Amino acid sequence: MRKFVLRTTAAVLAVAALAMPNPAHAYHYFYGPRVFVGVPLFAPPVYVPPPVYYAPPPVYVTPAPAPIYAGARCYAGPYVCPLDRPTPVGAGCSCPTNAGRAYGDAR
Repeated sequence: MRKFVLRTTAAVLAVAALAMPNPAHAYHYFYGPRVFVGVPLFAPPVYVPPPVYYAPPPVYVTPAPAPIYAGARCYAGPYVCPLDRPTPVGAGCSCPTNAGRAYGDAR
């Protein structure tokens, strides 16, 4: 039992002596990087990504534009006139009249 205690104490003292800092560390620090040779006593740090606060946005698919018909007309009440520019079916449009403009929809 006595030998076990002596050996354990000697091993603990040897490990403690090796773990003590070298007094010349500050002196050697300025002369370049040091290389660690040995077995690390602790596991190296592990990178843990930050938590996800929200899911990425879903893929947005734009709808196809409404078909544009050649020769489409604007129906504005009693007035019917040709469209002055390409317009989707059902969109708002206007026809010129003697009293201003009459508003309707393209068909």
